[in-house]
Amino acid sequence: MTSPDIAIIGAGPAGLIAAERLAEAGHRVAIYERMASPARKFLLAGRGGLNLTHSEPLDRFLDRYGEARAWLEPAIRAFPPQALRDWADGLGAESFVGSSGRVFPKAMKASPLLRAWLSRLDRLGVRLVSGRHWTGWDETGALRFAAREGGEDLVRPRATLLALGGASWPRLGSDGSWAQLLAAKGVATAPLRPANAGFHVAWSPVMRERFAGQPLKRVALSFAAQRVMGEAMIDEDGIEGGAVYALSGPLREALERDGHADLTIDLRPDLDMAALATRLERRRAGETLSNHLRKAAGLAPAAIALLREASPGPLPTDAGALAVLIKAASLRLTGTAAITRAISTAGGITADEVEADFMLKRLPGVFAAGEMLDWEAPTGGYLLQACFATGVTAAAGVARFVTARHARA
Repeated sequence: MTSPDIAIIGAGPAGLIAAERLAEAGHRVAIYERMASPARKFLLAGRGGLNLTHSEPLDRFLDRYGEARAWLEPAIRAFPPQALRDWADGLGAESFVGSSGRVFPKAMKASPLLRAWLSRLDRLGVRLVSGRHWTGWDETGALRFAAREGGEDLVRPRATLLALGGASWPRLGSDGSWAQLLAAKGVATAPLRPANAGFHVAWSPVMRERFAGQPLKRVALSFAAQRVMGEAMIDEDGIEGGAVYALSGPLREALERDGHADLTIDLRPDLDMAALATRLERRRAGETLSNHLRKAAGLAPAAIALLREASPGPLPTDAGALAVLIKAASLRLTGTAAITRAISTAGGITADEVEADFMLKRLPGVFAAGEMLDWEAPTGGYLLQACFATGVTAAAGVARFVTARHARA
């Protein structure tokens, strides 16, 4: 194959935005993608409404990245949420801010934006080579790709950008196998673990069979001094959903450390304890406890079932004790859902392995971006924002490297 100036491996958001920036700067760019078509996970994320970024103040936004804030902050400040919105608007995917502060394209889908994006890349001369599985380097330093149709391609670019994603949803192309290839080159990586994932609960047969798939709406979840408002979903194996995902990092760490984690659920966060107890005191003679909880406390059947799971014995009949349980139902989590079902991945190439522009210190001319890097964040636009921002910063680093190398030549 004709080798490009720059090879980008992985056609997700980080790789595509890097290709766009580099092609605009006049570089010959080729993207090598394992799957038959690009951005499979991006498209999946957009099925329920493509959450591009978030509108909250930037300092608060940056705090969502936890310990990785210091590492990611320069890239996100260089390509902040407003820059991402402007970019999407430029592709005809005009964005808006939802009631939660999250930012979406008005079409609420990824496919129109992706079509416009790929058309732009094509006009810029970016070559997309699908069905190419990267298998490392040969003895001369050439990139090796196993071709879907058989055989092997060797590519010798001036610089390489790795944008292979994490290890969640491997059927969409990201399985984390790159970690072994980098380890063989001495590049340290933190173990890939599920992030924004659900958790296992030892449900009773009744809970599993009757309430799997039922939502817990307008609840507050608490763990390790963190409290999150939102929704959760009961599934056959346990509990998942946006509010659960927001606590997934500390919950996962507690499970790894202690073998379990106790999640506290406030089923009526809009009522204080005294007001709730007052409501529960007014029980009609002969009324079943379930009906009483439904009418007086406003609990849905799934929430009542969860109370029964959380109670060490029969539900108390005393109004005060019931209010305490409703406001602080304790649910023991016994494990984390498989990484293949997680929304995103924690772990990856550690901060001390890369320069400020995400070039690998042990492999000059090789850069990384997106979920390959060791960071995690909750859902709400933070995941895509960091993928785009690290792709933009890495592209700038690639351009500087290639330009300097050409000048030396």
